[in-house]
Amino acid sequence: MKYTKSAGGVVMNRKGFILVVNQHGNSWSLPKGHVDSGETALAAAKREIYEESGISQLQLIKTLGSYQRHRIGLPGREADASELKTIELFLFRTEEENLKPLDPDNPQARWVPAQKVPKLLTHPKDKAFFLKIMPELSVEI
Repeated sequence: MKYTKSAGGVVMNRKGFILVVNQHGNSWSLPKGHVDSGETALAAAKREIYEESGISQLQLIKTLGSYQRHRIGLPGREADASELKTIELFLFRTEEENLKPLDPDNPQARWVPAQKVPKLLTHPKDKAFFLKIMPELSVEI
């Protein structure tokens, strides 16, 4: 099994909506991706958010923690057990509203009311982590 590190963020706009991104046209996630060699998790999170949404003006609020999960499998298949990711997430605020993904593997991004995010996230562990940190977002479910 391959072990990798990823980083990303829960990005809130001024309305309290959360940024979610479409990965490979078949799954919804919080913006995140691999931490490159020599890169900090925070730098990777900011880079991935920019690549997957076009958002570059981010105010770091705090570290939200990390969790582990396997890669998402192909549509209709179980998770890909060949890779176990440790994903570290940060909480950010932004004043930017316009979303323009740069990464062709992540063709769509949208702002979603916080209470609707868990139903949209594809991977069960992404959902579980988001539900766990919801109280920290000062948002009622």
